[in-house]
Amino acid sequence: MKSDIQIAQEAQLKHIREVAEKLGISEEDLEYYGKHKAKLSDDLWNKVKNNPDGKLVLVTAINPTPAGEGKTTTTVGLGQALGQMKVRSCIALREPSLGPCFGIKGGAAGGGNAQVVPMEDLNLHFTGDFHAITSANNLLAAMLDNHIQQGNTLGIDTNQIVWKRCVDMNDRVLRNIVVGLGRKADGVVREDHFIITVASEIMAVLCLAEDMRDLKERLGRIVVAYTYDGKPVTAKEINAVGAMAALLKDALKPNLIQTLENTPAIIHGGPFANIAHGCNSVRATKTALKLADVVVTEAGFGADLGAEKFLDIKCRMAGLKPAAVVLVATIRALKYNGGILKTELGSENLEALQKGIVNLEKHIENLQKFGVPVVVSLNRFVSDTDAELNYVKEFCEDRGCEFSLCEVWEKGGEGGIDLAKKVLATIESKESNYKPLYELSLSLKEKIKTIATEIYGADGVTYDPAAESAIKTIEAMGYKELPICMAKNQYSLSDDATRLGRPTGFSINIREVYVSAGAGFVVAITGTVMTMPGLPKVPAAEGIDVNESGIITGLF
Repeated sequence: MKSDIQIAQEAQLKHIREVAEKLGISEEDLEYYGKHKAKLSDDLWNKVKNNPDGKLVLVTAINPTPAGEGKTTTTVGLGQALGQMKVRSCIALREPSLGPCFGIKGGAAGGGNAQVVPMEDLNLHFTGDFHAITSANNLLAAMLDNHIQQGNTLGIDTNQIVWKRCVDMNDRVLRNIVVGLGRKADGVVREDHFIITVASEIMAVLCLAEDMRDLKERLGRIVVAYTYDGKPVTAKEINAVGAMAALLKDALKPNLIQTLENTPAIIHGGPFANIAHGCNSVRATKTALKLADVVVTEAGFGADLGAEKFLDIKCRMAGLKPAAVVLVATIRALKYNGGILKTELGSENLEALQKGIVNLEKHIENLQKFGVPVVVSLNRFVSDTDAELNYVKEFCEDRGCEFSLCEVWEKGGEGGIDLAKKVLATIESKESNYKPLYELSLSLKEKIKTIATEIYGADGVTYDPAAESAIKTIEAMGYKELPICMAKNQYSLSDDATRLGRPTGFSINIREVYVSAGAGFVVAITGTVMTMPGLPKVPAAEGIDVNESGIITGLF
C-alpha cells in the first residue's frame, strides 16, 4: 500500500494558473510561488466582492481518537466529488503547523486519494506565512523588552508581562524560561515563556482580519503587559504596529493550491482548535464564497472545539451563514469510545458500538442547537460489517440527519459522490437557521457556563483563584461582551482526556483566563491544556529524510 506522500508525489499537478481559471481568477491576480502555489492578490477581492455568495459547508468530527476519523480527508474528498459532479466548488482549509508534522499528529493535507498538493510544500514552509507570524510575534516581544530596558516610560510591571514569544515547533523546554541573564546591557532579568506559533494571538488576528486596515487596528489592540497601577499596555503604545504589519503584508494574502484531482483549494492561516479558535482565515473563506457555488471548509478537532468556535466566533464576527455541517465519524472510533482497545477494533462488536455512539449523538445534538442541518459522514474501513454500518445509519436517520458512507481515502472524489449528493440535497431542501449559541451581552462567566453545560455536558464550572481575578479585571477593562475561546483537550467532551464517550457528572475547571483584545475574544484555559506542546518519545521527525535528488520521504 502506498503512503500518502508517495501518492502525492505521483500526482499529475496542473499549473496553478489552470487551477485558478476554474474559479475565474485571471493570471494578473496570482502571485506565483513556483508552478503549483500562488497567493491571491489584494485586488482580487475588489473585483469579486459584489458576486453572490456560494453555499458554505462546514466539515467537523467527533472527538479524535488514535483510530482516526479522517476529517481533512473527507473535506478534500467532498470537494473532489463536487468537482466530478461539475459543481463549481472550492476547498478552504488551514495551513499545517510544523509542530505536529515533526511530532505525532501528522500534517493537514488529507490522506490517501483525497489530498491537497504539493503536500510536502504545504506541510513544511509553504509560502512562509507561519514564519511571518512568528517574526511579527517575536518583534513585538523584542520591542516590549527594549522599551523596558530603555527607561520603561510606560511604567510596565515586569511581573505582569503577558506577551509570550513563539516558535512553530514542539519544544517543551521553552515553556518557562528566564531572560535577561548576564550584564546590565543584556536586559532586565525576568521570567518569560514560549508558545507554539499557532497559539499566538497574531495568528488569530491574521485569520480574523478583513483587510490591512482591520489587521493594523487589531494588532494595535493587543494587550502585552500591565503597568504598576494595573492599566493595560498595548502593542500600539509600544509603537510596534507598523513594523508588524509590514512583516505580515504578504502573509495576509490567501494561498491557492489544488487537490489530487485539481480541485481549487484556498489554504490560509492555521490556529489550533484546542488552544485557539481553529478555523482558516476569514479572507480565505469570504473570497472562496465569491468564487465558487459551494465552499467546503473545516474546523479543527471535534465539534465541541472547532465547530463551536467556528459558529460562535468566526461566523458571528464575519457575518457567515453555513448552509450545512458534515459530521465525520468511523466505526472504529465509535467502538474506541465504547471502551475497546485499539488492537481489537477490527472485529465486529455491536455492544461497544452502542456504548460509544453516544459521542456521535452528543455532537449531533450540539450542532443542531446552532440551527444548521447535519449530514453524518462515516469513513468506511474494510473491517466494518454490514450490521455495524446499518446500526449507525439508522441511529443517525432517527435523529433527523442524512447519512452517507464515505470512501474518499481509497477512491478519491468517486468515493465521495454519495456524500456530495446528500450535502447538495440537504442544502436545497433544508433551510439553515444558523444562530450562535449565546448572546454577547451575557457575562463572561455566563458564556463559559453555557459552553460547558450545553456543548460539553458538564454540570457546572469551577474557577481557580487566578481565573476568578482575571475575569473581574477583564470585565472592568470593558471586554465583557467578547465571545469566549475555550482551550480544552480535544479527546474528551470533558476537561479530562481519559473520559471518552459522553461523560456525565463532571465540572469544567477554568485555571486561567486572558483577553485576546486584538483577536476579539477572551480565552479560558481548562485542565492541563498547554500552549507549547512537547515531542513524543519517538517523534515523527526521526522518520523523515530527503535524498540527493531532493525527494522527501517519511512525511506520512
